[in-house]
Amino acid sequence: MHYGIETRGKHVVVIGRGPTLGRPMALLMSSKGPGADAAVTVVHSAVPDLAEITKKADIVIAAVGIPSFVTPEMINPGSVVISGGISWEGKKLLPDVDEAVGEVASWITPRLGGVGPTTVAMLLRNTVEAAERKIL
Repeated sequence: MHYGIETRGKHVVVIGRGPTLGRPMALLMSSKGPGADAAVTVVHSAVPDLAEITKKADIVIAAVGIPSFVTPEMINPGSVVISGGISWEGKKLLPDVDEAVGEVASWITPRLGGVGPTTVAMLLRNTVEAAERKIL
């Protein structure tokens, strides 16, 4: 369990099937162990009635790369929403998840910058930990 969010036995919907985020996230969430053990459904932007699927999810992971693709109407109140996908409009970074989703979700990642800053922070933390182990 990370951030106090239980994943074991939860229904996770990953929106996006790309090799960078969607597929790896689906594999990770369905693997055995802490922070995983979930039932995973993988969908994409061409799935008809996508909201019917996402509204049944305990956790929605957006990895589709379409600005504001995930809207409040697609989220079951109380769900957890992870905004991982991004796109660019000129020099402006745009998240997959609309800001208004925060009013429906029980927990949501930052939409400005998505999970990118967290990824960088964890990479740096892991690098420092590995260096400390090597010294000891």
